[in-house]
Amino acid sequence: MTDSEKLTHFLHQQVAHWNNGDKAGFLACYRDIATKALSIEYLGVAKADPWLMLEGMWQAQPTIKIEVLECIQIGNQAASHHRNLLADGSISTETIELYTLTDGALESRIFIQRP
Repeated sequence: MTDSEKLTHFLHQQVAHWNNGDKAGFLACYRDIATKALSIEYLGVAKADPWLMLEGMWQAQPTIKIEVLECIQIGNQAASHHRNLLADGSISTETIELYTLTDGALESRIFIQRP
C-alpha cells in the first residue's frame, strides 16, 4: 500500500473510530500509520508527547462528534476541515488539520478556531 493509500484509509478511519467511541481503534489508526514517528502540533500550544496528546484529546470524545466538512488529499499530504459538535448540535470548535505521511512518519499540524 502506498503512503497515499495509507493516508486515505487513516483519514476516514480515525474519524469513524472517534465518532463510534472506539478508543482502541482510534489509537490503532495512529500506531498503524506512524510506524516510525508521530508528530502532532496544535498551533499556538507548546509541543508535547504526541501519544499523551492523543490521550488528552480522547478525554473530550464523550461530548464531541466530528463532522468532516472537507478533506483534500494530494498524494501523501492532506488538509481536512472538521467541525467538532456538542451533543446539542452546537459547534465546540472547528479545525483545519494538515497531514503529511512519509515512509512511516506522520506529521499532523492542527489549527483550532473556537466559536
